Amino acid sequence: MNPSGTPYWWTTAPALAVPEAPLPARTDVAIVGGGYTGLAAAREIAIRGGRVCLLEAETVGWGASSRNGGQVLTGLPIDAGTLIHRYGRQAARAWFAWALEAIDALERLIADEAIDCEFVRCGHIEAAAKPSHFDAARHERDLLAREFGHEVRILPPADAALELGSEGYCGLVVDDRSARLHPARYVRGLARAAVRAGAGLHERTRVRRIEPDGAALRVETDRGVLRAAEVIVATNGYTGPAVPDLRRRLVAIGSYMIATAPIPADVALRLIPRRRVVYDSWNLLHYFHLAPDGRLLFGGRATFATPSPRALRRSAARLHADLVRIFPALAGVPVESAWGGQVGIARDRLPHAGRLGRWHYAAGYAGQGIAPATALGRALARRLMGEAPEDPPFTLPCPAIPLYRGRPWFLPAVGAWYGLRDRLS
Repeated sequence: MNPSGTPYWWTTAPALAVPEAPLPARTDVAIVGGGYTGLAAAREIAIRGGRVCLLEAETVGWGASSRNGGQVLTGLPIDAGTLIHRYGRQAARAWFAWALEAIDALERLIADEAIDCEFVRCGHIEAAAKPSHFDAARHERDLLAREFGHEVRILPPADAALELGSEGYCGLVVDDRSARLHPARYVRGLARAAVRAGAGLHERTRVRRIEPDGAALRVETDRGVLRAAEVIVATNGYTGPAVPDLRRRLVAIGSYMIATAPIPADVALRLIPRRRVVYDSWNLLHYFHLAPDGRLLFGGRATFATPSPRALRRSAARLHADLVRIFPALAGVPVESAWGGQVGIARDRLPHAGRLGRWHYAAGYAGQGIAPATALGRALARRLMGEAPEDPPFTLPCPAIPLYRGRPWFLPAVGAWYGLRDRLS
């Protein structure tokens, strides 16, 4: 196997041409990071008449916003029972409602801006990897209905082939409200919408430092200095040393994907008959779905290591072996591309937004960020323009991780622990 290291998404999305422009001396709002959060904030600020300058170290959407699995899932990265146990019923219901509304708002934004990103409400499948996981899924189904009024369906193994052509799972949960999209098409379309609204985008402009400058903030970049009344840091899993206070609150872990060659239509129909997005219940989970062109896009936490050529080779081989174990019929289908990205995770595995000192941030999407990142970018923009949205991610502190300065020295042990739990649970 010698797949291309270029993300499948990049090769199947129209190119985005961002004209190079001089960095302005001053702006109302400077945004660090050109993914979903930063672009959604830039668009919202510009629509409301603010001067906004977005600074991206690479190219717009280069990070997780164009590398992820394209799954727009209901719920949150932690299960409903944990949410209620930690925060109580009232707060848990507010969190769950916010997450559902984030998907609805994403759908409206895509329609309003006519972004061609293959968005469809296909629904999702959670595949139970063990009988105990299926028992937990039944409990979760009852809890979702009773506490949140959210209905999902349970399929025992005897009926699972209606939704998933694999004998490797012990039952399924089906949720019809989830969606999928093409992440690179979406992030590039969002960038075009921000430019149309009047936002300034500056690629290959790495921020080196942010520091107070009287009533303003001085943003030092490798292309010059910018002064801004407000700054939003929207770097999530790619947060660097320019903002050490945020870096200490987020762990960046690797997540990897492979894309097969096109699969014959009759075979694809047997694998995922309703073309839903799928993820399973392992701690070191897999996530996958069929692209419109017939390729199977298959991802997972094959290693927590941040992307490197070695990590990519090892991850691609492991993901291919897992894919064939789940779908033996694909043993002879070649893998054409493999890639990785970085996921930003806070201690509580929930998204967070607010202030750190003089600047604002939103981060911690834990691999489930398409709709939440868009929603929090827009909410931050509204805050800076004089509103005060009380979305749940603004209500919780995002504490620093003890003994951590941005280098995740503990990830090998964490990965081994989750692997052990998968073997023993």
